[in-house]
Amino acid sequence: MFLVTGGAGFIGSNLVRALCARGAEVLVCDRLRDGGKWRNIADCPIAGVLPPEDLERWLTDASDVEGVFHLGAVSATTVRDGDLVARSNLTLTLRLWDWCAEYRVPLVYASSAATYGDGSEGFDDDMDPAALAKLHPLNLYGWSKHATDRRVVDLLARGRARPPHWAGLKFFNVYGPGEGHKGRMASVALHKFRQIIAGEAATLFASDRAGIPDGGQRRDFVHVDDCVAAMLWLMEQPHVSGLFNCGSGTARSFEDLVLAVYAALNRAPAIRYIPMPDDLKGKYQYFTEARMDRLRAAGFPHPATALEDGVARYVHHLLSQPDDA
Repeated sequence: MFLVTGGAGFIGSNLVRALCARGAEVLVCDRLRDGGKWRNIADCPIAGVLPPEDLERWLTDASDVEGVFHLGAVSATTVRDGDLVARSNLTLTLRLWDWCAEYRVPLVYASSAATYGDGSEGFDDDMDPAALAKLHPLNLYGWSKHATDRRVVDLLARGRARPPHWAGLKFFNVYGPGEGHKGRMASVALHKFRQIIAGEAATLFASDRAGIPDGGQRRDFVHVDDCVAAMLWLMEQPHVSGLFNCGSGTARSFEDLVLAVYAALNRAPAIRYIPMPDDLKGKYQYFTEARMDRLRAAGFPHPATALEDGVARYVHHLLSQPDDA
C-alpha cells in the first residue's frame, strides 16, 4: 500500500490516479471539506480516505506500506498563521521522515521553488548547507519548506536514521487538471482560462521593475504529469536520494502562457495589465527556472512537456470536464 498525504489535492490526486492505474493500493490522507475536491479522486479505486488528525494513530498500526508520498501542506503563499504552517509543513514532514526511517519505507515529499526566494542566489538544487543558508524565501510558506529541507540535510550530516531512499521535490509553477478547488492559489493557466471563457480580457500583473515589460515576468511552468512522472520514478529508484528541482527547465513569460491559452481556445488575444496587489509586493518572484541537471544526471528519462503542448492539453481537458474548472 502507498500512503499519499494531500491525495485529494491537485498534485496528489494526479499521483493517486497514476498509482491506481498501475494497480497499486492507495490510501489518501486528506480533508475533502464541503466543496468539490472529492471529484479529484472520484474515479480512483482508493483504499480509503484518512483524516489528517487520524494519521498519527494510523502510523502506529500501519503495516505493509510500500512507500509514502507526502504532498499535504498549507500551501497558500499569503497565509500568516505561523504556528499552523510550522505544524503542518515542517513538523509533520519530519515526523513522517522519522517514521519512514524507523520502518524502512521510501519517502518522497513536496518541497517548493518558493525556497529560492527572489532567485538572486539561483535555482540550483544544491544540498550543501552553506548554499542552503544563502536562500531567503519571501513568505511563510517558502520558509516552512526551506526549514524542512535544511533540517533533512542536517539530519543526514549528523548521521541520523534516514529512509532507505528519499527525495524532496522543489516543485516550480505546476499547472494541470485537478486544481479547480484551489481558489486564488490555482495556476495562472486556470485563472486565465476562466477569464477568457467568461468573455473577459485576460489580466496580468503590470511590472514594477525596470527592464521587465508588463507580462514579461518569467516562471518555470511545469505540467502536473511531469511532476507525477518524477515522483513515480524516484519512488522506484533505491539508489537515488536527495533534493531535486521539479520543473520544465525553461522559464517562459506570463504573456507566453496567456497566448498559449488563447491559441488553445482558437481566440484572438486580449490582455489587460493590472497593478500588483499590495499583499504580493516584495514577495513576488519575477523569474524562476529549474536547474534540472541533478535529476537528469540521476537518470530521470521523462522529457519536459513544452508549454504550448501542456496548456493545449489542459484547456481541452477543461472544455471536456467543466466541473474541474
